[in-house]
Amino acid sequence: MGMKGKIALGAVVGIVVIGAVSANGGDDGDGGGKSDGRTSAGAAAKPGDASSGGSSSGGSSDAEQAEEKKPAEDKAVEKASQADQFKAFVQKNGTATEKKAVSHVTKVQGADEQNDILDTADVYTDFTGGIMGEGEGAAKLIASAFADWKDSENGLVTVYDAEGELLGNGEF
Repeated sequence: MGMKGKIALGAVVGIVVIGAVSANGGDDGDGGGKSDGRTSAGAAAKPGDASSGGSSSGGSSDAEQAEEKKPAEDKAVEKASQADQFKAFVQKNGTATEKKAVSHVTKVQGADEQNDILDTADVYTDFTGGIMGEGEGAAKLIASAFADWKDSENGLVTVYDAEGELLGNGEF
C-alpha cells in the first residue's frame, strides 16, 4: 500500500466522520417548520375558546388562571440572572454557612452551558484579598453549594474575588 492508498483511506475515513457528525448535528429537535405553524395556530385558538367559554363556567376559569400564573412565575425565575438563580437555590436548600457565603456572590457565568464533556463555570464575589484574603473558606462553601445546584460529568467551578483573583475551585 503506497502513499496514494493511505491518502485515499484517510479521505474515506474523513468522509465517514463528516457524515456521522452532520447526521447527528442537523437535528435540532424542532420537528420541522410545519409543526411549528400548527402549534402556533392551536395555541392561538385555545385562548379564544377559553374566553368564549369562560363566562359559562366561572369556577374553572379561576383554576385555569391559577395554572397560567404558575408557568409565568417559572419563566420569571428562568429570566433571572444565573447569580440570582444560584442564590435562590441556596436560600431554599443550603445550610446557614452556605447561605452566608453565597450572599457575597455578585455574578455567575457558564452555569447554563453544559455538555458533560468539559463544563466550566465562574462565580464572582465581593470578597477581597485573593486566595490569602477573607474569602478563602467561603470559596469552598460556594463551590460546594454550586455542586449541589448543578451537576455535570466533568465540571469545574472557579470562584473569584472582586478583583478577579482566584479564591478557590471545585468539581460539580
